[in-house]
Amino acid sequence: MSEDAHCSHSEATHGNHACGCPSCNATEHSSTMISSEENLPTFSQRTEAATLTIEIGFLCFAIVLFLLGRTQGFRELVGDLSISFVAIMLEAMPFMLLGSVVGGLIETFVPQEWVSRSLAGRKHATVFVAAGLGLVFPVCECAIVPVVRRLLHKGVPLSGAIAFLLGGPIVNPIVAGSTWLAYRSDWSFLGTRMICGYSIAVAVALIMNFLLRDKNVLLDEATLEHGSSCGCGVHNHEVAAEPAVARFFAAFQHACDDFFDVGRFLVIGAFVAALARTLIGVDALGDLFGSPGIAILMMMGLAVALNLCSETDAFIAAGFRGVLPDTAQMAFMVLGPMLDMKLLLMYLTMFRKRAIVTLSLLVFMTVLAAMLLLQYGLGGLPGGQ
Repeated sequence: MSEDAHCSHSEATHGNHACGCPSCNATEHSSTMISSEENLPTFSQRTEAATLTIEIGFLCFAIVLFLLGRTQGFRELVGDLSISFVAIMLEAMPFMLLGSVVGGLIETFVPQEWVSRSLAGRKHATVFVAAGLGLVFPVCECAIVPVVRRLLHKGVPLSGAIAFLLGGPIVNPIVAGSTWLAYRSDWSFLGTRMICGYSIAVAVALIMNFLLRDKNVLLDEATLEHGSSCGCGVHNHEVAAEPAVARFFAAFQHACDDFFDVGRFLVIGAFVAALARTLIGVDALGDLFGSPGIAILMMMGLAVALNLCSETDAFIAAGFRGVLPDTAQMAFMVLGPMLDMKLLLMYLTMFRKRAIVTLSLLVFMTVLAAMLLLQYGLGGLPGGQ
């Protein structure tokens, strides 16, 4: 009896039970793999679960503080906290809204082939162009990941894609405007942030290219092609030719997704900054983190944990002005758009784990080295502490 006839006989006799022949074993193994993959939590589900945990913890803490604030001893503290929190939110919200709208328009109306052509050329030259490409395509770190993923799929060099990934969310006009306003027209903060963001993006991209140039660091093509990076459920396919009204509606939808997805992190960040100034106090914070090195590390850890958008993080950092060294505030503003919890999850849609670990360590250590050099080598920011 032939193998195919044996398979048919087995299926007729035992239903769906495999007969043990190689073809049935392969089919059963494939079905098992598909079933196990379907049972795994999706990227969107993992992102939502992590975000929900953070939000529940934040809500519980806010409720406890509110209940304490109803007692006589905490009324003044809660009043000061509310004023500080609302002030930060009112300053930051317009820039977050503007960044979301611009990101939605770019996502809908700017063909990614334009960006791809801008990054064509020699690898090393591409790095220097890509790190400053945010001046032309101003997108925050939340919107840049799907763009970079598509660029990698189109054959853009890894070094150029990483330079754009790290530099684009910092070196762009919207972030420059928010930094300038948050620090009350202090050009030293604006200039230092732009220079550090560009230089670190170039340095990390070149080092990554040197370390991993012969390694397969990207996920398979199907993963790069399909999926949502931020967990919002919006897939990153090319936008077909549509009427202008439909495309504007699509841009508005993208903007809304970005705004509400990132807005919750802004609320948490503003609350933490206001709470630190109000509950702990300016003098106590200064004494607690009296060493600039410790303050820099503390603010870098805060940047990773808070998941703020690059258009608004300057307002959170400025809340620590006069409390912590300027280099610590700068570390917060430079590291956050390059490496935080939501970005680590997004990187999982693009890179293999080895590349993510290498990139994360390089970014963290390069930012730390740059801030320590600023603090101890150059004496801090020009005109700063």
